[in-house]
Amino acid sequence: MATLRDIKSRITGVKNTQQITKAMKMVAAARLRRAQDNIINARPYSRKIAEVLNNLLLLEKNFSNPLAEERELKKAVVIVVTSDRGLCGGFNMNAIREAEQIINSEFAELKREGNLELICLGKKGLDHFGKRNYEVTGRYPGIFADLKYEFVSKLISELIKRFLNREIDQVKVVYNEFKSVVQQNIVAAQLLPIKPRAEKDLENASAEYIFEPDKPSIINSLFPRYLNAQMWSILLESYAAELGARMTAMDMATENAKELIRTLQITFNKERQASITSEILEIVSGANALKKG
Repeated sequence: MATLRDIKSRITGVKNTQQITKAMKMVAAARLRRAQDNIINARPYSRKIAEVLNNLLLLEKNFSNPLAEERELKKAVVIVVTSDRGLCGGFNMNAIREAEQIINSEFAELKREGNLELICLGKKGLDHFGKRNYEVTGRYPGIFADLKYEFVSKLISELIKRFLNREIDQVKVVYNEFKSVVQQNIVAAQLLPIKPRAEKDLENASAEYIFEPDKPSIINSLFPRYLNAQMWSILLESYAAELGARMTAMDMATENAKELIRTLQITFNKERQASITSEILEIVSGANALKKG
């Protein structure tokens, strides 16, 4: 049975842990506000350029571009976006499991042949896949400490170059999409080749628009901008989702610590009462023995 000193020491340890989790929650909350502002600022441009490009692709039936070319799948790249730090619940493992599920279902043969590459954005994904039988060609730990658009532009430029040179035939990205502080959705999106989404209503893409110089030229110029915007939004979404997950996890940890402290305090009081009762009994027994003597 634990002594009073042991219980008191454990209560002190839990209180110290509670202070840490509470501080981490507050830090995550402060950073989340800035991350949400960044998402709000980036979403309109990202959505509009995707909408414009999508409508143009659906209108220009005979258009062809190497970046939109569907070809035989010989080599693929999967980008896995995770965080650089833990203590954020199932945030990282959800993305890792989804990536593994996609690899096992869609790219199993390519993996066996050594024709599947992984690009890990974030330390946790790199730690996981780097220790297993995966060909990790892109290793980018610590990018969220100083996230810059230049990194995205450089990454997309390299992927476009390799795709045009037929070194890779498909690029998919797995990440956590930010919905709210308590909700993150796992998304698996195809970056390359670019393909338009089916639209039920194309009234906004009417022939009333005037294109200068022409639709194919505009589409060609939009492709790199579209990929950059999508990848930038993905990183912003993932970072905000990470902070939301960490904020929720630390809030739960703080509440659990509070409950554990209450339970330990009750145990401590019971043990102290039992100790006092035992001491009183010893004193009374000694006094009675003296009287009899």
